[in-house]
Amino acid sequence: MDDCCSGKAKALEVLACGRQRNVLVVALLINAVLFVVELVFGIVARSSAMMADSVDMLGDAIVYALSLYALSRSAHWQAGAALAKAGLILLFGVGILIETGVKIVEGTTPSSAIMLGVTAIALSGNLICLGMLGRLRHLNVNMASTFECSRNDVIANVGVLVAGGLVTWFATGWPDIVVSLAIAILFLVSALRVSISAWPEWRGQSGVAALR
Repeated sequence: MDDCCSGKAKALEVLACGRQRNVLVVALLINAVLFVVELVFGIVARSSAMMADSVDMLGDAIVYALSLYALSRSAHWQAGAALAKAGLILLFGVGILIETGVKIVEGTTPSSAIMLGVTAIALSGNLICLGMLGRLRHLNVNMASTFECSRNDVIANVGVLVAGGLVTWFATGWPDIVVSLAIAILFLVSALRVSISAWPEWRGQSGVAALR
């Protein structure tokens, strides 16, 4: 009976791992394409918020690649991958703050039409990713941190859409700058949250490995 239960548990583990891998591959491809699209149109539109959002897409594509790498590895590796994601999120957040500061000095007004059209497409893609990852976020810290990144994408997309509408309404670039700063703050808070979640598990597994 124990052997039977053990075999079933192993089969379920393999099945879950396969589901996670498929979801991560699809999410990686979606984010890689959206990164290129939003970056190009963000430059054309001169939108700090769109470029910040595109950097988020690139970060998530890298995050999904890290998640795939850690998928079949130990809890220590998965916690380490989550910490690496937190570091990337922090780095991108600082980068967005710097880029936004440059835009404040330049005082440019972005094209709201491009902002609204392209970001609506990006939001659709990110909602697909969020729906897929949401079903797997409770499996382990690796998938939980990946879901966190995808949720950030959706929030950022909504923020850019709001900024585009306000730029149209008030004919000023400040809503774009404010949303860009908000995305940067979201990144910094998310990096802290993921680190707090993953650090104890990584430390615990390190301690176990040291005792062995």
